[in-house]
Amino acid sequence: MTAYSVTSPLCTWLVAACMSVPSEKDNLFKVSSSSSSMFQSHKSSRHVRRRKIVSTCNSNSGLISAFCGSSFQGLMASCLAFEPCEEYYSSKGFSSSLMSFGENGFSLFGSKSDKMINRKQRRINRATNAGKAMDVALEPTKISTKKPVMKQRRVVVTGTGVVTPLGHESDVFYNNLLDGVSGISEIEGFDCAQFPTRIAGEVKSFSTDGWVAPKLSKRADKFMLYMLTAGKKALADAGITDEVMNELDKTRCGVLIGSGMGGMKVFSDAIEALRVSYKKMNPFCVPFATTNMGSAMLAMDIGWMGPNYSISTACATSNFCILNAANHIIRGEADVMLCGGSDAAIIPIGLGGFVACRALSQRNSDPTKASRPWDINRDGFVMGEGAGVLVLEELEHAKKRGATIYAEFLGGSFTSDAYHMTEPHPEGAGVVLCIEKALAQSGVSREDVNYVNAHATSTPAGDLKEYKALVRCFGQNPELKVNSTKSMIGHLLGAAGAVEAIATVQAIRTGWVHPNVNLENPDEAVDMNLLVGPKKERLDIKVALSNSFGFGGHNSCILFAPYK
Repeated sequence: MTAYSVTSPLCTWLVAACMSVPSEKDNLFKVSSSSSSMFQSHKSSRHVRRRKIVSTCNSNSGLISAFCGSSFQGLMASCLAFEPCEEYYSSKGFSSSLMSFGENGFSLFGSKSDKMINRKQRRINRATNAGKAMDVALEPTKISTKKPVMKQRRVVVTGTGVVTPLGHESDVFYNNLLDGVSGISEIEGFDCAQFPTRIAGEVKSFSTDGWVAPKLSKRADKFMLYMLTAGKKALADAGITDEVMNELDKTRCGVLIGSGMGGMKVFSDAIEALRVSYKKMNPFCVPFATTNMGSAMLAMDIGWMGPNYSISTACATSNFCILNAANHIIRGEADVMLCGGSDAAIIPIGLGGFVACRALSQRNSDPTKASRPWDINRDGFVMGEGAGVLVLEELEHAKKRGATIYAEFLGGSFTSDAYHMTEPHPEGAGVVLCIEKALAQSGVSREDVNYVNAHATSTPAGDLKEYKALVRCFGQNPELKVNSTKSMIGHLLGAAGAVEAIATVQAIRTGWVHPNVNLENPDEAVDMNLLVGPKKERLDIKVALSNSFGFGGHNSCILFAPYK
């Protein structure tokens, strides 16, 4: 009786709906057992009740699941699996099927007589209707799985901040680039006389005063200090003052700034301390060495509670961070994002590691001439250090607060060469695929791209592979101009993409693209008509592409355009 009391309302509804009116068609579904056999014994009756009733409607109508007697589970399974077919819609007994039950005439909505019906009566009713075709008066609820159509959220650049070998303000940095000034010199941070490479793009005259707390400045690794300073400068450049900061919804503001190498100096110092005793180790050596901690510390400092993490994909780190930050805004997860990259690996272990890879230039006698992308006499890249941070903002949010818009971020893409740890794919397949995907994702025609800030690091293999990929994608565009920021500041590793993205934004703002310095004897495979010459050039940029590639075969491309 307990089971009956629980299931009787559902039984009444479902049985009334499904067994009320005979249909003229006999191909809907049939009971396998005859009605007479149901009264032979209690055992056989129970057996019949549990027999499965399986049927198929006309073609493509789907499988109708079995009834399982009067059990609750069987009724629920049947209810969920039933699907109306053509016989149901064409049945002339549709109206009456909702209101009555066979010859007993009780209402679907539970009259008093319905509630008093017992097990015996239900068995008799079942036996009476056994073998007859029945209409199914059960229409499934239609649930929409379509997402509401939302207007595409546009992303714009409203602020930039840099710490570079050519200056610590975006305008100063870019003006030096336009003038062809080199930031590469002999290393001063430590004695490197024993190394075959003794030059780099070091950050000079750097101070955290007014940007980072003094206690943190003494403890933190330089990659973190560069990041915090560049991030704060980007906020100031975007006009996000304390007053504006108080009005922001900080749960919708995030920080995504990465590092390719992390806190190498802090970790290296900890290893040296460990040679004496673990008690001599800096208690902050582990957290300050991790690549995510700079982004985390900046978020803590300004109280931003939105997306906060870092990405490390070697020298492609910054572009990965920028594109992912933009995607958070596009998806509606954030309104403002600080993004970019920072690295400070010009220390003995960093220099020694790249020397061991045989990746660095050894032009020690003439540091400013050492980085020479696409020149036939290039002999490897020059290490650099620094940070670049951009403020990305949702367009309407930026307009509402009256922000100055520098450029629009259109989109980008990532791919993998899946070829070699350090060497680029010989056919440039991964780079071509990355560019094509970036154009498709951004809805940009290749004819509209007329400026490329190339990854070009001054390595014998890498420069040509990228150049050929660019020619393959854009070679038919006579307006295309290509340059390499690394010719003047060296390779900033994980920070390179962000600093070069800022240079790209500055090119859009000013209408000037910086020169390729040291391109004195172009490689035979290079067409100088595509490359910017030794002097800055005027260019009305339609769409700009910035490339960054990293050890491991990581490829990344991002696109900017003037805001209109």
